[in-house]
Amino acid sequence: MLQLNVKNETSRLRAVVLGIATSNGPVPKVEDCYDPKSRQHVIAGTYPKEEDMVIEMEAVAEIFKKYDVKVFRPEVIENYNQIFSRDIAFVIEDKLIKANILPDRKREYDAIHHVVDQINPENVIELPRECHVEGGDVMPWNDYIFVGTYSGSDYSDYITARTNTDAVIALQELFPEKTVKAFELRKSNDDPKENALHLDCCFQPIGKNMAILHKNGFLIEKEYQWLVDFFGEENIFEISKEEMYNMNSNVFSISEEVIISEKNFTRLNTWLREKGFTVEEVPYAEIAKQEGLLRCSTLPLIRD
Repeated sequence: MLQLNVKNETSRLRAVVLGIATSNGPVPKVEDCYDPKSRQHVIAGTYPKEEDMVIEMEAVAEIFKKYDVKVFRPEVIENYNQIFSRDIAFVIEDKLIKANILPDRKREYDAIHHVVDQINPENVIELPRECHVEGGDVMPWNDYIFVGTYSGSDYSDYITARTNTDAVIALQELFPEKTVKAFELRKSNDDPKENALHLDCCFQPIGKNMAILHKNGFLIEKEYQWLVDFFGEENIFEISKEEMYNMNSNVFSISEEVIISEKNFTRLNTWLREKGFTVEEVPYAEIAKQEGLLRCSTLPLIRD
């Protein structure tokens, strides 16, 4: 049996589901893209090639091996995108919560049944149907659960709005001893530089008390300011619109000291090293074209 344990984003990682890029399928049609960035690359003819993405993901697998992390991979479904394992489920404490995602992605969850089958069924939670939630919007941070959401009345007009108010309420009921703190995110179906697809596209805690943050990703300045006050201005790395577009906030922590980051994130990686982090650099620029990066393609199961 797997004894799940995830209390925050940065404690020492012991087991993880890493997505897989094998048999990723053809380039999607423009009208079938789930986010503006993928669509931009389909139109430009620069959509990532499978062989490049496989190489990028294997680089991450190698780093997990180096740090003695147990890695699970999804079963390969022919011609199907299975890179973003964070979207399909997430772990808080000892519970695995199945994400209610876009209906045509249900098979992605089925492909990790060999992991789910090792978890006590009482700890596998499926939220009610009206609760929309994806793992990229949910961040356990000790006594808090930070959740990215969009509560506008035009919610259904946005294919980029993935987590709704019903899910925020359900999470609070599921973890009554924690404070669930929701943040309204800026959404755009057309402009990837004005769209925070998930909370981890504009914010992520790192280390013990630091964070990467992008102000424009938040619709309500007061909510952004709450995070600045919570972490302290001197502990925050504020990223630009261009850096947000390139997914600089979507790095992944193996521990409070070790962060996997994209090798082109020069400004961020320099700052991290100045702050004492060990930065494991990997190429991930091709995967980033689908508006997801390192955090999106990992589903932590056990952290110390």
